[in-house]
Amino acid sequence: MKTLYLVRHAKSSWDAPGLQDDQRTLLPKGIAKTRLVAGYLIREGVKTDLMISSQAVRAYETAKIMADCLGYPIKQILKDRKIYDGPYDRLLDLIYGTANDVNSLMIFGHNPLITQLSNLFLHPGIEDMPTSAVVCITFNASRWEDIPTSKSEMKFFITPKQLKTSGTGSE
Repeated sequence: MKTLYLVRHAKSSWDAPGLQDDQRTLLPKGIAKTRLVAGYLIREGVKTDLMISSQAVRAYETAKIMADCLGYPIKQILKDRKIYDGPYDRLLDLIYGTANDVNSLMIFGHNPLITQLSNLFLHPGIEDMPTSAVVCITFNASRWEDIPTSKSEMKFFITPKQLKTSGTGSE
């Protein structure tokens, strides 16, 4: 069984004119919402063998928050530019090429790529992944390269808004 967690980066700032897009930082409310979602993941018993983030500051900062909350070593978060500038077939190469001793993979990325990627494996798909959202997809496969032809299932799709609405989180 392989488990893929796709995470959209937290809400980021547009307040610094002239700052390159990949250098934008998180807003305080983005940090809070990511911690809210991380609390849900903790309650669900989520553990991951490997975290890979876009090199963009906002994605990597989101990954560091999740890593800290989930007990994953921050220094072991990998960065890969393919997650930032797509297209998603390059990201698929990254996933399919993951070592098979890794059973759970968490990827931190951007829209529209992260939503498109999730919808390759989900039918029906997700309309849109808002910031700090996480989708968990399981595959009945023992090798990452076999997931395109294996049975997939969405274990959960969680957003900060769902947690605030359900009363199961606090900000």
